[in-house]
Amino acid sequence: MGEVVNLRKWRRAREKAEAEAQAAANRAAFGRTKAEKQRAATEAAQRDALLEGSRMDTPEKP
Repeated sequence: MGEVVNLRKWRRAREKAEAEAQAAANRAAFGRTKAEKQRAATEAAQRDALLEGSRMDTPEKP
């Protein structure tokens, strides 16, 4: 015979685990410092400038 399980406790434990997983994802996505964000923006701007500067011909504007 199976073990008796309190469904309310099981549901709460499952919801808590899902919330922890969501919190971990949010920490990874939004948990950067201001300096890290600025460095990433600077690197992106430098990459864009390098690509734009090495373009063979300029795109025509409509």
